[in-house]
Parts: sequence; structure tokens; C-alpha cells
Amino acid sequence: MPTTIKDIARHAGVSHTTVSRALNHSPLISARTTERIQEIASKLSYHPSVAARSLKTNRSQALGVIVSHIADPYFSEILQGIDDVAQENGYSLFIASAQHDQVRENSIVQTMREHRVDGVILCSPHFTAEQSNQLNSYNIPIVALNNQASESYRFAIYHDDVDGSRQACQHLIGLGHNKIAYLGNATSGRTTQERLEGFIQAMKEAGLPVLPEYIHQVSGNNPEQGLEGVEYFLGLPERPTALICYNDLMAIGVLKGLHKAGVRVPEDISVTGFDNIMYSNYIQPPLTTIDQPKRFLGAEAAKLMFAQLSTDTNSLLKETTEKRLTGMLIIRQSTAPPVTE
Repeated sequence: MPTTIKDIARHAGVSHTTVSRALNHSPLISARTTERIQEIASKLSYHPSVAARSLKTNRSQALGVIVSHIADPYFSEILQGIDDVAQENGYSLFIASAQHDQVRENSIVQTMREHRVDGVILCSPHFTAEQSNQLNSYNIPIVALNNQASESYRFAIYHDDVDGSRQACQHLIGLGHNKIAYLGNATSGRTTQERLEGFIQAMKEAGLPVLPEYIHQVSGNNPEQGLEGVEYFLGLPERPTALICYNDLMAIGVLKGLHKAGVRVPEDISVTGFDNIMYSNYIQPPLTTIDQPKRFLGAEAAKLMFAQLSTDTNSLLKETTEKRLTGMLIIRQSTAPPVTE
């Protein structure tokens, strides 16, 4: 049988109320008594019952986290950051993958309600307003992370994609490139538009032309779409000397396509990615990319959630909190000055 509070009380010669208060670090119990009770609890291998605590506090001690695709390494690092903070607060995670599917979204919302999650961190960029409104109707707090409509949420955190893309483009311009192209993801909405905007801003600031044929959008952000983008740019009458990719996964496909076509990187063309996923430093050549602080983004989102859950008043909930974090350029071997003829 597992050890109970009553067992500890019997060994300590105190009431079970005193034990409960000591285990929860109540100021009503002296430090000496608290230390003694906790030592006894440790010796008896006492573990608090999550179910009992949930009944008492009306909390499940679980957070729901909704991502687009669990297999995406970008989300794995964000999840790690969320989990770090959740563990510190005695919480576990209930993770679901929306996969840009409205039917799945509806099922996820219902399941999270049934599991009585205390809050939801929304990492799925395309999660519909309808499903978010449903969560709100159940009084489930939401923190949106890099969501396409973060302005629709009172608690949101996201990466400054305009700044990140501008950094990548400025790096290429600084190397001497003036024929720079952008390969975007037509399905990502605001994210690709902001990354495109950063590219355009940097080009205009440098007085360089933004050629329409050097902006190409594909329907996805995986290596397969990177291969598709390579075919387009290699088919142009005048190829770009540098290519900014929407993300690292797409850039990995680009590198493979260029290698297959006999185009050298970075000698013939420079390539940049975005996100700095774990694989970006292990491909050949190692990828120059924008390092999103993914683990930190996840941790900050979790902290924002616990700030909501820990308030005893409505004062915090009346406020709107929005955090924008910036990343940094990681320069590796996929970029170099253009070859002058």
C-alpha cells in the first residue's frame, strides 16, 4: 500500500492537517517541524496523489499543447522548453498534432476538455478561430505561440520573422550578392509574408532590385518542396547567386537538388535557412540559418500560462500580454561571396 499523509502523521506524532501544511510549505508550520515531516515523508517513500490533489484544487495538473506536426524537429525543441517549465511547476503535458485538419482540431478540443487540461499552449500556426473560441467557451486559458493570428489572442508570444529574414538577406548582401531570391511557403500565411517582407526590406535598404521572378512560393515547407523550388530557379534564364529559404527543412531539399544538378554550394550559389533545427549543422555543407530561440520560446509561453493559472484575482486576466523575441544569424559554410567572372 502506498504511504499516506495519515501514515506520516502517525510517525511524526502530529495531525494529518499539520503534515499536509508542512508538505505544502505553509507559513503556519515552523521551519523545524516542516523539515522533520519532510524527512519522515522521504524515508517512508511518500508520493502525493495527483488525483487527490486534483479533486482538492480543481486542477488536473496537465497542460494541453497543440502543434502542427509532432515529427517536425522545430516543434520538438519548443516542446522541450514548455516541458522544462511544466516540470518545475509539477505539471505534465498532453500533446496533440493538428496537422492542419479541422476535423482533427475539433476532436482535439473535445479531448482536451474531457481530460480537463488547465490550459492550452497553441503552437499550431493554422488553428482555426472557431476551435479557439470553443476552448475559450470552456474557460480554458490559451497562450498562442507563433500563431498566424496571434493578435486575436490576449496572451501571445512569437518570433520576429521580419527581423530574422532581414538579417539573412543583409548577410548575403554583405558578402557581395545582388541577385538574391526568396523561396517561400504559400501555405504558411503570415509567417512567409513576414519573412518575405524582411527580405524585401533589406534589398530596398541596399538599393537592390527585387525581381518578381526571384520570388517563388511552393505549397509546403518540407525537403520535397525545396526540391521543387530548385527546379524552378535552375530553369530561369539568369539564375540567382543566393537563395533565402523559408525554413531549414526546405533548405535541406534545396541543397540536395542543387547537388543532384551539379550546382556547388556555396561556390555557385549561397543558401540560407531559417529556424536552426538540429540537423542544420550536420548536413553538407552546414547551413547558414536564423536561430530561433525555440526552447526559450516554449519556456516563455509556459511561464505566460502559469502566470495566468497562478493568479487569485482577475487583475492579470484583464491585461493583454504579447511578447516578441528576436533570433540571431548563425553563419556556416553554405554562404560565401559570389564568384566574379
